[in-house]
Amino acid sequence: MDFDLSEDLTMIRDAAREYAEKWVAPGAAERDLTGVFPLEQFKKAGEYGFTGICVPEAYGGPALSNQALVLVLIEVNKACASTGVTLSVHNSLLTAPLLKFGTEAQKAKYLPRLATGELLGAYSLSEANSGSDAAALVCSARADGDDYVLDGTKLWVTSASHADLFIVFARTEKGLKKHQGITAFLVERGTPGFIVSKKEHKMGIRASSTCELVFENCRVPKANVLGEAGRGFPIGMDTLDGGRIGIASQAIGIAEASLAAAVKYAKERQAFGKPIAQFQAIQFKLAEMKARIEAATLMTLRAAWLKDLGRPHTSEAAQAKLLASRTANFAAREAVQIHGGAGYLEDFPVERYMRDARITEIYEGTTEIQKLVIARSVLEAK
Repeated sequence: MDFDLSEDLTMIRDAAREYAEKWVAPGAAERDLTGVFPLEQFKKAGEYGFTGICVPEAYGGPALSNQALVLVLIEVNKACASTGVTLSVHNSLLTAPLLKFGTEAQKAKYLPRLATGELLGAYSLSEANSGSDAAALVCSARADGDDYVLDGTKLWVTSASHADLFIVFARTEKGLKKHQGITAFLVERGTPGFIVSKKEHKMGIRASSTCELVFENCRVPKANVLGEAGRGFPIGMDTLDGGRIGIASQAIGIAEASLAAAVKYAKERQAFGKPIAQFQAIQFKLAEMKARIEAATLMTLRAAWLKDLGRPHTSEAAQAKLLASRTANFAAREAVQIHGGAGYLEDFPVERYMRDARITEIYEGTTEIQKLVIARSVLEAK
């Protein structure tokens, strides 16, 4: 068992660190204040090959691993969680399922443009009454000739303000069990009857747009069905396994940024005649942060490794997200505490880290849902 990164993974991590420090970190605080979407940063990521990390060379991608994606997302999220979640959703929730479930025609049409960052991807499953209970969705699609006609509303769609291609889940058959009769569609921006509506104003990741989608008599070609008609729900759940690895990576990045900021401040801040880093109370906080970050990182890389091997990783992805998201919130809170009153001010980045960390325990499956997924695997184990 080798815990060292390979030479290739080390190079990828270093390239991601360079990209994050040069192109993402500058202006991150300003983007958070203004809510400006990090489109320029996303396009620049395409030049580094980070917008199609796992896309095969045949479709214009670098054909890297999910472990590489984890390392890239950690580095980017250390600099800006809004840019980080944009890349995570694009790679994990749009590009990955298209690669796995798409037809050859769909892959040839979209993957090369997704891999270069020409197109930005988004994922739309949730509705007003179907968040954790995703199968309760009511957005509908009826067959009409060579098309399906979509009607309904979707909520909390990450990157929707600027996304070009969306995976949208809609009910195509009624009268079945609620997880049956759901179909996944590839819907292009600008399709008549497709409206990107209300933009939400959020506590954190404020430069990442989160919008409502409205479908009114929206005609989508049957050729844009992803996978089999009526078999969309398994696609959605399979996709979230990978998405949870992405959010675990985001959480680790936020936690690492929190730790770095806390160490820097603790070395500089003087109290009772010496740096507060010399006080055991502060050292214990830093030690706990570091240990949790290391554990979450190993767990997340293991989940990505299993995904790369094509092995089941549902429980492992849920465990990674559970631990990493809790670690991000713990580390951000402790970083604010170490900063004292200064940590409550916008002058220091830890208040942003604390706001950004909160969402990691909510989206792509709440902490409670992760526990249910993990418990189910424990109870079903032989």
